[in-house]
Amino acid sequence: MKRQLSDFASPATAILGLFVQVLVLMVYALFVLETEMLSSAFVSDQLRDSLVHLLGGSVRGLPDGTEVIVSLPGAFFASLIVSLLLNGLNWGMNRIRSRKQRQELSHIVLLNALWTLPIFVWIGMWLGRSISTSFTILTAGVVNIVLAITLAGWGKVLLLPNEAAQVDVDASPERKRKDWRLLLLAMSLFTITFVWMNWALWFNVRIPHGDSVMYEEHLWNLTHGKGFRSYLDQGLFLGEHIQVIHVLLVPLHWLWPSHLLLELSETVALALGAVPTFLIARRRSGSSHGALLIACAYLLYFPVHYLDISIDLKTFRPISFGVPLMLWAINAMEQKHWKQMVTAFVLALACKEDYAIVIAPMGLWCIWNEWMNSRKSGTSMDRKTLAIGATTAVVSTAYLLFVVKLAIPWFRHGETVHYARYFEAFGETPTEIVLTMITNPQLLFVELVTVGAVIYFLRLIVPLGMPIRGWSQLLVGAPVFILLCLNNLAMQPPGPYHHFHAPLVPILVWAKCVVIGSVVESASAMNRRTVWIFSCAFLTSLLFSFSPLSIQFWDPGQEMYWRNQYVQDERARQFRKVLEKLPQSARIASTDYVHSYLTHYERSYDYSKYPRAVADYEDKVPDDTDYIVIDRRHKYSRGEYDDLGLIRELQREPEKWDLLPDETDGYFAILKRRKPAED
Repeated sequence: MKRQLSDFASPATAILGLFVQVLVLMVYALFVLETEMLSSAFVSDQLRDSLVHLLGGSVRGLPDGTEVIVSLPGAFFASLIVSLLLNGLNWGMNRIRSRKQRQELSHIVLLNALWTLPIFVWIGMWLGRSISTSFTILTAGVVNIVLAITLAGWGKVLLLPNEAAQVDVDASPERKRKDWRLLLLAMSLFTITFVWMNWALWFNVRIPHGDSVMYEEHLWNLTHGKGFRSYLDQGLFLGEHIQVIHVLLVPLHWLWPSHLLLELSETVALALGAVPTFLIARRRSGSSHGALLIACAYLLYFPVHYLDISIDLKTFRPISFGVPLMLWAINAMEQKHWKQMVTAFVLALACKEDYAIVIAPMGLWCIWNEWMNSRKSGTSMDRKTLAIGATTAVVSTAYLLFVVKLAIPWFRHGETVHYARYFEAFGETPTEIVLTMITNPQLLFVELVTVGAVIYFLRLIVPLGMPIRGWSQLLVGAPVFILLCLNNLAMQPPGPYHHFHAPLVPILVWAKCVVIGSVVESASAMNRRTVWIFSCAFLTSLLFSFSPLSIQFWDPGQEMYWRNQYVQDERARQFRKVLEKLPQSARIASTDYVHSYLTHYERSYDYSKYPRAVADYEDKVPDDTDYIVIDRRHKYSRGEYDDLGLIRELQREPEKWDLLPDETDGYFAILKRRKPAED
């Protein structure tokens, strides 16, 4: 007879479990706080030092770094307090539950102790880190992941202490209406939070022009006869990507010509992805409440947050619109609503050609799934499904080849796609890159199977409860994941912190929906998995996100601390004076970030060391530039323009430029081109 954990629950085993829990937490805290490489994964040095002092330890600066010594008694008592509070909270929650949902305190303590196992394993890895440098990097890279798993386990115990309790699925109309209202509330909270964050960054002059505000410039230039482009591009933007979905915002942009519109639209679009997620999960699980938890987990999934605001504060990318579109496509595909599916696929491809890399495998999945279903049911395969699956795979593959080999190079006057350089280890052109991967599998293996790839994979799947049972769905996303691991830029740092992972997000969300739907034993088993997934999404946000749910949002020593990013500082206030000096008819070259506010002028050029087509690829501003605006205090400019006499134009052509009197307390510099003397 199979024994249950409750069979071992007793006061003695509970005390032993509490001791193990305290001991594991204490050792983990000692290692993390005393090792800067580990503590930086959680908190800033400033907050770490405060925690060390609070625990009775010491921090001392040394010539070669910082010596941190954590008080052993302080670490022990802190771990004891955390453990007692955790188990006490569980006991309190247990008392207010219905009788069939309750669990004995000794059983709860044992469950919480067992969930320290990931940390215990990590401690063993850290003690054995001398095995190799790669093993040390891997161990350091997963230090916050193991804590996230433990926290998620504790969260699951808190929400569902008695896993064996029978749960009845409430399919009443009132339950469904209530869950829809709660979903709308969750989507509204997501939208309000991220719109506030995006708009606050805008008003604080924190949003870059490149790969963000330049998309608003596309719409402005398009509707003012300047072409679908920004002046960063060598020509039309189609020479960078076949990415035109934001053109659909033109009618709204006519009414409200502002980048704030684009920020609002992107956040609303990402929030709407919760609706198809809810529908897929409800259809697969039969539970409206379980589907609500899964949809909320999507909104809490921190890779979605980084699609709204990336690690480098690029806040708008059209690729993000593809996430809800692909989720709608999956919802339609599962119901064989082919017209809806194809429409969503076409719109997703308009978000970026990258989506073809997941659409093609989805076509193959349709064929495989139809074959599997026919074997199970003993019926013949549906020819229409097979034809649509095959057509989807072939057409999307052909589209990707057309875009990469013909369309983008044509708009670049024959040059290869710019993102080929992301895979420079394999060659300089797409053809050369693919051939090298095929003919040199050893190089492919070395570049693909890395510590960074393992860390990236874990940071993608742990927040979704590790939906490995949805393996066929995960295989659909495998080609994109392989490219992410080979992409130099996407791996800096390894994790879903930029935008490259966008096509993978709907596939992973699909997999988690499949996981809860694969439970056929009982409603209780389905309930356990939905609670686990929700707990993972919520508590990984605490450690990995930058939203108000995260540690770094409230950590004064972090760059993403809310006062640093979302409250207007002196630099933003001084910038208003700059705008007052620039006539609307001017052609202006400016450094990034301030460039974002000048796109509606006659011309808006980039002022940097990058050669641009508008300047004939020379180290200068375009010849028709009237003004140059330099941001002297942004972190990327600080120190470079301390000596105004070293400004390129004042050194090379001092007779052509005037440095206007500074009225911004040294925050900005404005150069104005002198009018040529009349004969």
